Amino acid sequence: MKLALIRRQFSATGGAELYLQRLLRALAAQNHELHLFAESWAAVPDKVTLHPVNISATRATRGLRFAEAVQNELAGQSFDCVFSLERTLKQDVYRAGDGVHRVWLERRREFAPWWQKPLAGLGAFHKNALALEAQTFNPQNTRHIIVNSEMVKREILEHFPFPPERIHLVRNGVDIARLQTGRRAETRARLGVKDNEFLWLFAGSGWERKGLKFVLQAFEVCSLQANYTHNAPRMKLLVVGKGRKPVLVSDNVIFSAPVPDLEHFYAAADLFVFPPIYEPSSNVVFEALAAGLPVVTSANNGAAEIIQENVTGNVVKEFWRPEVLVDAVKTWVKRPRRVQADTAAFSLERNVAETLAVLELAAREKSK
Repeated sequence: MKLALIRRQFSATGGAELYLQRLLRALAAQNHELHLFAESWAAVPDKVTLHPVNISATRATRGLRFAEAVQNELAGQSFDCVFSLERTLKQDVYRAGDGVHRVWLERRREFAPWWQKPLAGLGAFHKNALALEAQTFNPQNTRHIIVNSEMVKREILEHFPFPPERIHLVRNGVDIARLQTGRRAETRARLGVKDNEFLWLFAGSGWERKGLKFVLQAFEVCSLQANYTHNAPRMKLLVVGKGRKPVLVSDNVIFSAPVPDLEHFYAAADLFVFPPIYEPSSNVVFEALAAGLPVVTSANNGAAEIIQENVTGNVVKEFWRPEVLVDAVKTWVKRPRRVQADTAAFSLERNVAETLAVLELAAREKSK
């Protein structure tokens, strides 16, 4: 197939971009003709033709201007299937990896401080994002949608008149073999974590949405309780990602910039704690489980759907309450530190095969 793929920019820490990077390599290995439309992209895989989309715009209008520019670029060319990972004006298949912007704004208002609530979602940026989202979820503009969780499918159907039979669930895929090569002892020694200490791990950038505030609050409560409990292990928390470091934070919290070899941190940790306000389906949950690390996450995370309650982790509904999050964490303190998840369900091979099946379906329909 001759495929056009769309994503605005490459970020070394962006889940959608890394997903597309892996997908491009897999599709190239199957000898599909690949054309990538983007503003900029580092390390374009072999056998992929990059089409730079040059625009001049403010933050508020950038998404809309990119969508218009891509539409103009595509108008003069012919493809078996146009696959967009960006909210754009017209495509055969759209992957809703960023979820539903309207729902994210609802969650943001719900959890914002009282003085920020009236301002959440205002401004030209959000107005344009919502308008573009409505265009993307218009069944006249998009033939098929790929979602990475049932949660996102429900949100689309709740807010947009899109035919449910044209929405396809394709769960995230991760490099399972690599994630099982982490070095626990060496990494804990490098971090200054002792064998008898219980290490929480949080990984992600965009800390407001990812829920780091709730992790820090729960960590403080849990650490205090451990200090007054006989034989309770000392707690430490490792935070990996980009964000504004809180002013007042415990000495037992370790901050690290994003790293390319996160598998070593998964191996070093005893529990992955990740309670986002809104996440379509976070890759880090799949990665942690592939590494054998139990996961505590929020019900607002589409990846919670793959958690086996009390077997591979816990899904917390009232994750904003420190005592509730602490209770979930404490269930894992005296349990084996490794779990056995059904990793075949989120392999890269399965993800690529299911994605390709949707693209081929769209291409067949288009050719009729």
